Amino acid sequence: MQTDHSLDDLWRRYKVDGDRGARDRLVVHYSPLVKFVAGRVRSGLPPAVEQADLVSDGVIGLMDALEKFEPERGLQFQTYAVSRIRGAMVDGLRAADWVPRSVREKIRDIDAAQVALERSLGRTPSDAEVAERLEMSVAELRKVYSQTAHTSVVSFETALDDEDAPRATGDLPGADDDIPPGFLSAVRELPERDQVVVALYYWERLTLAEIGQVLGVSESRVSQLHSRATLALRRKLLQAAG
Repeated sequence: MQTDHSLDDLWRRYKVDGDRGARDRLVVHYSPLVKFVAGRVRSGLPPAVEQADLVSDGVIGLMDALEKFEPERGLQFQTYAVSRIRGAMVDGLRAADWVPRSVREKIRDIDAAQVALERSLGRTPSDAEVAERLEMSVAELRKVYSQTAHTSVVSFETALDDEDAPRATGDLPGADDDIPPGFLSAVRELPERDQVVVALYYWERLTLAEIGQVLGVSESRVSQLHSRATLALRRKLLQAAG
């Protein structure tokens, strides 16, 4: 394990002297960040998404973070790196976009139905109300939520992305100054159970399986709730920004 002194020396050798060997040692030292972020991202995705692919993309993000990080600015590298690592994973997911067009069309229909119902009801609609408007069963609606786990993660990260703000956009910490503007107010507009899922996932850093144990529901149901929440948050943040 590197000491703070030896880490400072590696950073100096890499940034000042351009020592590629020092860079490689920094990559090894910070590689656990890649596995951590991959585990977090993977917990919200379908089984077809390979952990190894996320890690591979994450290493690219880590190397990009090492190259662009400026130690003299006094920022924590871990916080900066998590944003870059996660962004690289999201870019990889976007490039390998396998979500069928029919599912994307259903996402747009659900989004439109939720917006219309929110306006008419003055609150966030329930699954039953959205399903009724779309003339589908609640089970069919929740199946779409499950199918959109990948899309909701990518869309949510796109909505939060800000190249000029080196923060961990997906793994939001508890400090208010690290939270995107409007995020908390958007969360408070969600149904109570969705708020709990968001809090446990983004602040307590639990996996979907662990959240399921807390709520007493299956991991697949938590995945549905997570997808519903992230789609709603994305919409609310984009509306606030627009």
